[in-house]
Amino acid sequence: MISIPSNKPTKEKVRVLVVEDEYILAINLQENLESLGYTVLDMADSAEAAIEKATQLLPNLILMDIRLRGEMDGIQAADQIWHRLQIPIIYLTGHSDKNTVERATLTSPFGYILKPIKEQELYVAIQTALNRYDREQFLSSVLRGMGDGVIVVDTELHIKYINQVAEVLTGWRWNEAKDKMLIKIIKLIDEKTRLTVENPIIAALQQESIIYLSSGVLLVAKDGTTIPIADSATPLRDNSGVITGAVLVFRDDTQRRLIEERNLAAERAQQLEIQVAELQRLNQLKEDFLATTSHEMRTPLSNIKMAISVLENLLDQQGILNLKASSPSESVGYYLTILREQCEQQLDLVDNLLHIRMLDADVYPLELTSIQLQNWLPHVAEYFQELALARQQTLQVSVPSDLPPLVSDLASLTEIVSELLNNACKYTPPDGEMTLDVRVIYTTKSLINDNGESGVLDNLQVPYFQITISNSGVIIPKKEQSRIFEPFYRIPQSDRWQQSGTGLGLGLVKKLVEYLEGTIEVTSFQGWTRFIVKMPLSL
Repeated sequence: MISIPSNKPTKEKVRVLVVEDEYILAINLQENLESLGYTVLDMADSAEAAIEKATQLLPNLILMDIRLRGEMDGIQAADQIWHRLQIPIIYLTGHSDKNTVERATLTSPFGYILKPIKEQELYVAIQTALNRYDREQFLSSVLRGMGDGVIVVDTELHIKYINQVAEVLTGWRWNEAKDKMLIKIIKLIDEKTRLTVENPIIAALQQESIIYLSSGVLLVAKDGTTIPIADSATPLRDNSGVITGAVLVFRDDTQRRLIEERNLAAERAQQLEIQVAELQRLNQLKEDFLATTSHEMRTPLSNIKMAISVLENLLDQQGILNLKASSPSESVGYYLTILREQCEQQLDLVDNLLHIRMLDADVYPLELTSIQLQNWLPHVAEYFQELALARQQTLQVSVPSDLPPLVSDLASLTEIVSELLNNACKYTPPDGEMTLDVRVIYTTKSLINDNGESGVLDNLQVPYFQITISNSGVIIPKKEQSRIFEPFYRIPQSDRWQQSGTGLGLGLVKKLVEYLEGTIEVTSFQGWTRFIVKMPLSL
């Protein structure tokens, strides 16, 4: 059993205010109180004087006569004193009629003594009142000190108690909320739909059990502001088990939600870190695999290519090549050519994989040099012009003679142009046309001011080389243009089996262009496909 600590004053410290309009009875009452060991602070003979003296003296107990001179009686005075000062009051009266008793009961007195007053009855009434007051004050202090809001209602949903936390959360003071209907003080809405939610107290009274509020509920305060709350409602029962009301206990759920969201965010961040670490590990494994595999594949392929050349020379010396056979399938050289081409194709694949890996790892070697495009580009295009001629295609090269030098990596630039020209030759139909065009263009560049604000200063024009390689007869669908530079991607509508390749070429081209601080884009309309490469004059 839990014992309640007592703050009840001893008899010597109990200070009493006597309110009695009959002087002789008041003096007699004072003598009885002092003989019992209590201290009488003062006496009052009217309701107004009683309220004034109670406010000034703050007694531990008031003995209040119901019938007093003046407009107010003792019941009215007791009601005001209790609500203002919370001082326990015992009524003294010679009247026990039903109406008087009912009026007095409404003020929740701590005792009711009929005149004439006997000393023993007075002692019992005072001690009982002080014990009850001490117990109620302890329970009241517990409720006031709770971190949760507490609201007590009767079976008709009239508010009978509201603690300080509930006052803060709802915006309603106790004297404003007293005896008001619960639904006028506590308004609950759904956080998502903003529709009214039934108060759990109603369900607790109906179901005669504890009801917990579901998540996502907001409390609408008196000023219209909303806060998330978590609460439960419990029916109250008397000693006979009869339900006499219900209590609602609720709290501001904002902090818990913030902690929950922070913990969730921390958990997600930890999961992301684990995923990033795993991706880094997988990427490292992929790079290690590509590096090892590429090296291990390149070595035997290089040896095979060299062995084919040696075998070709030996067979030619022995006259076995049979280059003048009536059918190509009867020629040994025909099959050696197939071996050589397939070997070179696999070597290109391995080289492309190695280059992509180095570009991704930002370790691709660059050797900057000054390049005269008007001399270099026609030389690169010669091989593809011969290839186009053999395929009944035409390749026109247009390079102005007064172009400024380009400072870049010659090997990378050669790889870019060669791959784009090779693609053009591969996919252009017989009698189709191809063009290689170079020009200098100027692009307006925005500078950054000292204060960090972006703006165009002096309309600065930055020169770029624009290399355009076009071919006719092929259209790349719009939805495929954004994916054409993805590694291993092949256009579904293309004849991928007839045309050799792995889909790595354009992916490597894009990475090389960006590595050289340039851009590349593709357009395809009106029967022409164009790859446009823009490169800065100098890295």
